Amino acid sequence: MSDTCMVGIDVAQATLQVAVLPAGRTWEVAYTDDGLATLVAELQPLAPARVVLEGTGGLQAPAVAALALAGLPVVVVNPRQVRDFAKATGQLAKNDQLDALVLAQFAAAIHPPARALATDDTTRLSELVTRRRQLVEMRRAEEQRLVRLEHRRATPRVRADVADHIVWLSGRIERLDEELHTAIQASPVWCVRAQLYQSVRGVGPVVARTLLAELPELGTVSAKVIAALVGVAPYVRESGVWRGRGHIGGGRAEVRRVLYLAAMSGVRTNPILCAYYARLVAAGKPRKVALIASAHKLLTILNAMARDQRPWTPPLGTT
Repeated sequence: MSDTCMVGIDVAQATLQVAVLPAGRTWEVAYTDDGLATLVAELQPLAPARVVLEGTGGLQAPAVAALALAGLPVVVVNPRQVRDFAKATGQLAKNDQLDALVLAQFAAAIHPPARALATDDTTRLSELVTRRRQLVEMRRAEEQRLVRLEHRRATPRVRADVADHIVWLSGRIERLDEELHTAIQASPVWCVRAQLYQSVRGVGPVVARTLLAELPELGTVSAKVIAALVGVAPYVRESGVWRGRGHIGGGRAEVRRVLYLAAMSGVRTNPILCAYYARLVAAGKPRKVALIASAHKLLTILNAMARDQRPWTPPLGTT
């Protein structure tokens, strides 16, 4: 594998724009099965060190799968990170060809780590978890809508329609929960991991399923890397004597969200998180900052547990 050949691919609905560095070659292929086969045949002899695409809400998935199955080191990166890189290098113009070149330049400068291709089972689990989240969000929106309708004294017919939809959504969520439970129980590895994660106070089935589906790296990388993947490590903001507040960002937002919710439960029931949270608050940290830090600590605990395959052991003197 060459350490110098980098490939950037800009994904559109019907086409893929490809750029190769250092050759500087660019070309376009149709975003079809035949086009992907042609692209793979052209890239394999080049033995690129990285093939980089932007995350585009799932549009990139067929291309990523085809490239990874062919053994190419494919990486999906955050579009905002790439755009910030383009601005930093003075590249303000934007079109598909330029975007592909910027992606190749980003790969050469940053060397983002390649991620293993998800298995079909993991992909299916991720889709089920995502769909459940969508339904929960829809139900929450309908519940809020019903409250507003009742406040405005809307007609009974409209209120009944919204209430019926809430009942239907609840039924769909229950059926998805059953599917998720069945899928996890069918896999010995997932079943053991789900039980392992749920042995920690504050971690329930929803959190465990999200970790299985959205964070398969848990236990395989360092605490620093896993924190960066999830986006719970704060970015320092300092300049000279000025000290700004650190902020979290990037990473896998859904994993971060469920960890935050788990931390909210954990600071009440988990003795380690409870003491850690209380210490931060006593030191003057805002409660939300202390909760985010607790979510970070919870992730570190889960990562160590997954690495060592050891369940949660409460401190002595607690039940």
